[in-house]
Amino acid sequence: MYLVFACLSALFAGLTSILAKCGIRKTNSDFATALRTIIVLLFAWVMVWITGAQSGLRDISTKTAVFLVLSGLATGASWLCYFRALQLGDVNKVVPVDKSSTILTILFSIVILHETDDLAVRLAGTVLIGLGTWLMIEKRGSEEKQTQGAWLLFAVLSAVFAALTSVLGKIGIENIDSDLGTALRTCVVLVMAWIVVAVKPGGRAKYATTGRELCFIALSGLATGASWLCYYRALQLGDVSIVAPIDKLSILVSIAFSAVVFHERLTKRAAVGLALIVVGTVGMVLL
Repeated sequence: MYLVFACLSALFAGLTSILAKCGIRKTNSDFATALRTIIVLLFAWVMVWITGAQSGLRDISTKTAVFLVLSGLATGASWLCYFRALQLGDVNKVVPVDKSSTILTILFSIVILHETDDLAVRLAGTVLIGLGTWLMIEKRGSEEKQTQGAWLLFAVLSAVFAALTSVLGKIGIENIDSDLGTALRTCVVLVMAWIVVAVKPGGRAKYATTGRELCFIALSGLATGASWLCYYRALQLGDVSIVAPIDKLSILVSIAFSAVVFHERLTKRAAVGLALIVVGTVGMVLL
């Protein structure tokens, strides 16, 4: 069952990237992140009340609360970096770097969570994913190096924080319903996102947006909420080192839509890299 949730998480995460890109063409990326988080929070708590998971609030331990907060902080940091990278670079370049968090997630799961079953297969898959990611990071001419450095830095930071999110989240939802854990984590993300917006210079201009972009931001929030609910249910049922790579196959959805919506095409080098990422991920799941 966890495979189904992981695949659904990948689908919704892929849609998130495209919808978010459409929503931050003129809107400040930090402000857009804060707005999206409101939608995710509402969506998450509606699901909690539908499933009756709110009854578990009184049973939350100190350990669970600490790890949920840490996971929420890591998520907020990852989001802020990711959507800044999307604003500066192409979807089909930013997404592969962000999805390289799979490598760190697997390593963290082995060291911290001691998920050592089929270790050789998982390490081999990690190598393929790493090589594929490297191939998908296009080399640029000298005139574009400064821009590339900006989006690449934010994309790498997004990957690091995303990897921490998965491991911390896995620990945080061990003893509570995953929907409730997702809703509580989102509260932390919301506070963090709005603090960043409040302290960032720019005056009223940083709050500027359009009706069209606001719609895309809202849709992106709904897609994110659905992805999170599926992802943390999958984490609760399966190993991080298997669930995380499947979730990162959302790159297929993102790249497919980026070709249709933004006309961003893969080079042969990037296509080979994408194939290696898919082979590495599928191999870890099936072998």
